[in-house]
Amino acid sequence: MYALVINNEITKLITNPKSIVIGDVRYPSKIFQLWSALELNAIGIYEIVFDDSNKKDEKWYINTNQSFAFADGTVTASYGTATAKAHADTLFTAQDETDGKGIEGEVKSRGLKYNLIKDLKITVANELAKTDWYITRNTEKSTAIPSAITTHRNSVRTKQAEMETAITNASNTSALETLHTYTTDSDGVQSRPLGELPILES
Repeated sequence: MYALVINNEITKLITNPKSIVIGDVRYPSKIFQLWSALELNAIGIYEIVFDDSNKKDEKWYINTNQSFAFADGTVTASYGTATAKAHADTLFTAQDETDGKGIEGEVKSRGLKYNLIKDLKITVANELAKTDWYITRNTEKSTAIPSAITTHRNSVRTKQAEMETAITNASNTSALETLHTYTTDSDGVQSRPLGELPILES
């Protein structure tokens, strides 16, 4: 991606290099492939340098639009300060009710905690569904459920409760992100503070 700079001001962003008119001269699209950076700079075209240092994971944050700046012979595209997504539910206020937008105290929008726990419950249901047939068979035919299956299902529910508690107790969005962030130890093993649900081995 390139930018056209005239009199130290960015006048155009070039996302798809093609023939371009600068002043009274039309330059073919091939200059973007054949010319050196110095040759392009000489006519005011600069390849954009992307600075993603402020960009954060969009699962947890809302990033700003990129802004473009020209300084010291370089065009830089950068992000502003990201805004953390709400970790808790947002409720309608008294003013919202006055304005006819909703009833005070009811949920206006769901926060990350609610959605993370909702996703966890789906994952748990999918894991338990693998062995639901043992429960059905026991109900219909009184066939004993293998102890390993019972142990596994109990372990899944126990871990689910631990994970839901950890999510609920997270004080802010950063804490939720930390819970879900994997790190690698000296042995190359990846893990995250939230842990994992037990998985039944095939």
